[in-house]
Amino acid sequence: MLNIFFDLDGTLLDSQSGIIQSLQHALIETAGIEPTSDELRGFIGSSLPHILGNFLGPHGEVADAINHYREFYQEEAMFDAEVYDGVFEMFDTFLTAEVGLFIATAKPHAYANQIAQHFGLTDAVTHVFGSELDGTNADKSQLLQHALDETGFDPAKCVMIGDRQMDIYGAKNNDINNIGVLWGYGEADELRQSEADMLAGHPEEVPEITFDMMGMDVE
Repeated sequence: MLNIFFDLDGTLLDSQSGIIQSLQHALIETAGIEPTSDELRGFIGSSLPHILGNFLGPHGEVADAINHYREFYQEEAMFDAEVYDGVFEMFDTFLTAEVGLFIATAKPHAYANQIAQHFGLTDAVTHVFGSELDGTNADKSQLLQHALDETGFDPAKCVMIGDRQMDIYGAKNNDINNIGVLWGYGEADELRQSEADMLAGHPEEVPEITFDMMGMDVE
């Protein structure tokens, strides 16, 4: 059986507004720094300590910034997002072919589960794999290894679908097939440089690309 891991932010959800507002709030409260949306957009998908540390520097108060981020995010911004057009149609095609669907996100699963449920993603997705609040499994390679350990899946029969290089590298580091998506926060050049197995331009293209890549004959 084929099983697919989807990234969340930038792949299933356009969630940049809430994430960027939360990052700006955290950086203003911690250090009086207010990066622009354009400066922050390219970091979406990276772990929170990495993003905040990039702006605060090696001696910055990253732990305080994380607390400010999480407080604002939970109270104001967690559901400031929308499902990309075509995602539910993509899910329907996969489910018709009896493909297992999972989410694998660097976002803490304490948030990711709420978000997936809020937007109706759990109607199709079997399980949400996310990081711990202490940062465990925030690295996509570690997260996917954890998911494989938990499920017992053969990586050769899995596909990781995501919009950033960390999704592709995480898949490659676990011998998982992968597809880079072009509608999220990563640029096409980023995905090509990370040597994604395939690229997709719209969610509804993903099933056919997946089936062809995996040698599946699906009517």
